[in-house]
Amino acid sequence: MWRKRAIIIVALFITVLVGLIGRLVQIQLVDTNHFTERNINLLEASVQQRSQEMVIDSGRGSFLDRNGQPLTEEYKPVLILFPFLSKMDWDIEKVSTITGASEYALRDAVEKAKEPVTFGTPKPLELTDKQVREINALQIPGVFAVEKKYHLANRPAEQLLGIANKDIQHRTRYDDKELPNDALLGVTGLERTFDEFLLAEKESKLIYHVDAKGGPLFGINVKYVDPANPFYPLNVKTTLDYEVQTIAEKLVDKHGIKKGGLVLLDIETNSIVAMVSRPSMNKKDPFAEGEVGTKNFMLKKQIMGSVFKTVIAAAAIDYELTDPNRLFDCSKKINGEPDEQYQHGMLNFSDSFAVSCNNTFGTLAKELMEIDPNIIETYAKKLSLTETVGWEGDIYHFEHFKQLYNEEQGHVFLNEEDRKDPNFVAMTGIGQYEVRGTPLAMANMMATIARGGEKEMVRTASAVLYKNRTSMLQFKEMPLEGDYIKPYTAMSLQKLLREVVVNEEGTGRLLNDLPYEVAGKSGTGQTGHSQGQEEIENKWFAGYFPHKDPKYALVTVRLDALENDQSTTALFADMVTALYEFDQSQSY
Repeated sequence: MWRKRAIIIVALFITVLVGLIGRLVQIQLVDTNHFTERNINLLEASVQQRSQEMVIDSGRGSFLDRNGQPLTEEYKPVLILFPFLSKMDWDIEKVSTITGASEYALRDAVEKAKEPVTFGTPKPLELTDKQVREINALQIPGVFAVEKKYHLANRPAEQLLGIANKDIQHRTRYDDKELPNDALLGVTGLERTFDEFLLAEKESKLIYHVDAKGGPLFGINVKYVDPANPFYPLNVKTTLDYEVQTIAEKLVDKHGIKKGGLVLLDIETNSIVAMVSRPSMNKKDPFAEGEVGTKNFMLKKQIMGSVFKTVIAAAAIDYELTDPNRLFDCSKKINGEPDEQYQHGMLNFSDSFAVSCNNTFGTLAKELMEIDPNIIETYAKKLSLTETVGWEGDIYHFEHFKQLYNEEQGHVFLNEEDRKDPNFVAMTGIGQYEVRGTPLAMANMMATIARGGEKEMVRTASAVLYKNRTSMLQFKEMPLEGDYIKPYTAMSLQKLLREVVVNEEGTGRLLNDLPYEVAGKSGTGQTGHSQGQEEIENKWFAGYFPHKDPKYALVTVRLDALENDQSTTALFADMVTALYEFDQSQSY
């Protein structure tokens, strides 16, 4: 009996021993980089136990504006202090003299620190180049003057640029790559689109080895750990202008746009100069309210209302339905009933467009559909209103690379049966019912008309740059595929859009006194909802300027606005004035 028990005990002992050895092998040899489900790097953890370190650059690439100004991060020359200074005698007086900081403040910062700190946090003391040289010349262990990367407190174009964080669920995109456990990964916006270019190779950090009590191991100098490749991290040069973007955001907030925003394009290069989306992002917890704050409404399809009459006008011009002598009853609704709100009387085509007469464009839509049941969609595509218009192409080792991965595509009809219903067709002609388009596509339509009908992709980034700002690759201007409108049609539309502003009854007459001559079209998209006695609508103004020498295409929109709201036209006016003043300041 005792032998049997002894055998069992020995077997159990051997089993436990083998298990411990197996565990030791797993820890020491097998899973050293990805221990447990939390992917703990045991080698890094062991190093951290016997060292103190300060990360000065995460290694992730950044975004720049079109002039090279940082949009997401910036480098600041700062003073780094290590906590072991509290246990040693160091030349605090000289550091105080060089930096201008009091000895008390320096000593207090060190005594309170449990890990290396940036002096002056949360608002670090910024040093001059001379101060950096003088501090480092002292060669005091634990005292360093370095350039540290900081996130900008107020990032512009927050929804467009997007978010990068350490969310582990996004690591599945890179199952084939060895990434640091704390690597930042792009989650939304351009951070996600350009993620593979921006991924960090390695952090830049200061490391100081310490003994068991946290004191420095003298004889071992501080190590500056930096990625071996001097060309990284990469930077993405966007087409945004930091100053113009800042102006745009202030104006959107000034006019109380709670949901909506604006899109501004450079017509010559067909690039985004500014893009603002509201509501703003919750910086502390971006996803606290779902995707509301992170959603870029300038890339989401919306009910556009009468701006769509531009498409009907283009088709009507080509099919010769716009005889100047032909009159339309603009005192009636599209169903033929008297219009109690608008009594414009009998108007020709041009005046109908200026005052945005629904009956005219409901009638023309029905006539056009009798000619060709696909004609409205054909012209919407010719004007790039129902397409995705963001830059797309083959670059580097990426096929069909999209700068705007979450851009939505618009549409005209969703149901084939609706094409046969005269009422639905008439509503489609005035941009209601199922008609949808994004503010970006609308701005691109205006740019297309201003250029004489040439369709181009919209660029958000112009290049990917190496760390030294030389070019790795460029995103060249690219045409949009598909049919174009004729130059004559574009010229006719230019006259119509200008008439909206100069006509005494035009819906854009409030824009007639601006320093740049504006051409454009207003729109009111009916959502079918109401608040009390007032309807909730989408309010638009889309246009370009200067009229005779087009430079900018601009769309302003307020989503879910009350029916008497005029903030989008006022915002458009203020933005035009601000751009005129900006351009004047750049010319000196």
